[in-house]
Amino acid sequence: MAIMTPKSLAETSAFTLIELLVVMAILGVLATVLLIAINPVEQLAKTRDTGRISSVTQLGRAVTSFYTTRIEAYPDPNLWNQEIVSAGELPIFPAGIVYGAYGITNCQANVQPAVDPTYCYSLDESGSGFGAIVFSKLESKTQTSKCTSVGDAYFVFSTADGRGGMICSSDDPSPWEAGSVSYLD
Repeated sequence: MAIMTPKSLAETSAFTLIELLVVMAILGVLATVLLIAINPVEQLAKTRDTGRISSVTQLGRAVTSFYTTRIEAYPDPNLWNQEIVSAGELPIFPAGIVYGAYGITNCQANVQPAVDPTYCYSLDESGSGFGAIVFSKLESKTQTSKCTSVGDAYFVFSTADGRGGMICSSDDPSPWEAGSVSYLD
């Protein structure tokens, strides 16, 4: 007659190798699904766009203030970054924000700063009273997907409108008559 002994605690509560592999596989699938849902490339592009929007708004207000304090004269397009800083409208010119996703390139009209060019400036020199605009291209799919029919997504501050907003354009925008452009946001 055989004597039966109870199993030790270690023998009854251990995981088998198969159970551990199944748990690891489930965690791997969940991590992959989460990573796809979060899309870190898009999240970083959104963060950079937020910085661009904030800086363009700040620069647009500085240009408007420059105009007001300089008896209706806008900064020179070739020196606009230096003029708004030396006039005291900004303590320093904002740093550029590198375009990191989706192959978006920066705007071209009087682009500043020299390192990581990001912000552009255009002045109505025709005397039509359209003022000036400060703008930057946006790169996140959240923003660029709003431009389904025409061109690139831009965040623009218009001195004629006294505000900023997103527009779509096939080329770098130029100043317009107050109220003649519809913003997407």
